[in-house]
Order: sequence, then structure tokens, then C-alpha cells
Amino acid sequence: MTGPRLAKRSTFAPAALSNHDLPLVPQASPGSDVVEFDLPGVYVGTAEYGEGPTGCTVIYLPKGARTAVDARGGAVGLSGGYQFHHAVVLAGGSVYGLEAAAGVSTELLHRAENRTHWAALAHVSGAVVYDFSTRETAIAPDAALGLAALENSVEGKVSIGRCGAGRATSVGKIDYDRAEFAGQGATFGTFGDAKVLVVTVVNAVGVVVDRDGTVVRGNYHSDTGERRMPALDYAAPVQARTVAGNTTLTVLVTNVKLTDFALNQLATQVHSSMHRAIQPFHTELDGDTLFALTTDEVELTGTSAGLGALASEVAWDAVLSSVR
Repeated sequence: MTGPRLAKRSTFAPAALSNHDLPLVPQASPGSDVVEFDLPGVYVGTAEYGEGPTGCTVIYLPKGARTAVDARGGAVGLSGGYQFHHAVVLAGGSVYGLEAAAGVSTELLHRAENRTHWAALAHVSGAVVYDFSTRETAIAPDAALGLAALENSVEGKVSIGRCGAGRATSVGKIDYDRAEFAGQGATFGTFGDAKVLVVTVVNAVGVVVDRDGTVVRGNYHSDTGERRMPALDYAAPVQARTVAGNTTLTVLVTNVKLTDFALNQLATQVHSSMHRAIQPFHTELDGDTLFALTTDEVELTGTSAGLGALASEVAWDAVLSSVR
């Protein structure tokens, strides 16, 4: 992880390519590795447009799951945000990528034999990251790409690396020229009967920090070959030019039965904990969103705060895996 992975800065010139300029065909987005998890009934899939490059990730729970949503920062891109979900769609393309969720929603309608009774409606939310700063195209995830990611979803496996919604994400944007590519991360943890899966797409202003305080990705100074904590650059205003267009999206799935209040607190606790791995986090230029879902399968032993502490460590590992 020590070698630089500098993200090429976009010129933000008028883009020659958009979704209407090419016969786009959804492609597989396998990433660099796969994380396996044991949560029956939870499926994860990815797809991308290599021409972007950009992509999307779908977390699909056919039976549905109660949900808490914790959205922070000054640039949240979110549709839905329900208290119950059958799917969560994460996508690049900023506000234009929200269309990917429509493709998933339409497909789930068809899978339900087009039943429109209120009890049969599929609850699908979308959340997006701004990934245009590392590319010169205006290509964005659309309904067809969302559908492809859903069709690619498999039970018990999630791709990590530069894939899915993390296909063109970057971190450490204290200056565009210091940013490094990030990606999609995931980690699965078991604690007795309790299980926690965290999937995260990291596209932050901040740098990614390991547990020993080392900056492992972002704010790379080519002249010295070092990565620095942003505070060191912010202390010298001439050195820091924080740039807009950032968001970290996270989906936490657990099998532990929690009250609505406890589920909301779990989302808050884990999302708050992620500032240890991403510094700074939840800035006015970020649109960070965390979805916490429970499949309600096992009774809570111990305290929900304890579960949150354990899940927070899983989230930190997921962030680290996103930049490897």
C-alpha cells in the first residue's frame, strides 16, 4: 500500500462523452479481491461502464430489512432513505447516478409480478458519490447499470477494490494533485451469534488512516514522497486547497434484533467512529451517508453500545480495504 496511486486530475472541460454518445453496455466490475460473508439472504452485486469509468453497487435483501439512515456533511446525494429496504444502490456519477436506483426498483416490481398493492412495493434507496474529478467524461450510472448490478448480485460475496461505485473514487483531496485513488471496501465480522457486514465506498476529502496513525492513502506530496495528515497542511493556509465533490457511502448489515431506537443509535455510533479512519470526515464538502440494516435473526446479548463498538472496528477495516 506504500506506493503512490495518484488520481489524475480532471480538467473539467466540456465532456466529449456522455451516456447519449455511446452504445453503453454494462460490464462486470470484479475489483481486485472478494470478501466472503455469512449472512443468508443478503446479496451484493457490482457493474460498471469502463468508458467512464464509473459504476454502481447493489446490496439486495429479497425479504427486506429494517433500516436506519445516518446522513451527514454538506453535500448529501440521496434518494429514498426509508426505514425498511429491499435494496440499497450506491453509484458514481453524482446526482445523475441516482438513476441507477430506478433500474433496480423497476426490476423488483417485475419480480413481484407487477403487484402494486402498498404491501408489495419494493423499497429501494440510492446514494451517490461525485467521481467526476478523476475523469474527463460525463458518463454516469443509469437504470441499465443498476439493473446489471442487481443481476450480478450473489449471496455471501462482495467485490472490493476499484469496482462498483468505487470504480473512480479518490481520497486525500487537500489538493487535487495530492489525491490518490481509493475504491470499494468490505469486511465481515462475527461475534458469537452476532454478525456484521460493512460495505463502504470511500471518496473523501480526508485521508485514510491506519490504527497506528499512519496515513495510508491520500494527500501524497510528490516532492517528498510522504503522505501527511491534513491538519499539517491546514496549519499553513497557502498549502491547502480543499476541493469539492466528495462522499463516503456505507452499508452496515447485521443479523441482530434491535429496536428502532437502538438501530438508529448503531448507525450514529458506527458512522461517528469512522472519523478515526478518515480524517477529516463529514466536512461541508462531503455527503457521507450510512445505512444500517438488520435482518432481525438473533437476540442481542450484551449491550447495543457493545455491538456498536465491535461494528466500528469492522467499519475501520472496511475503509482500509477500500484503498489497498
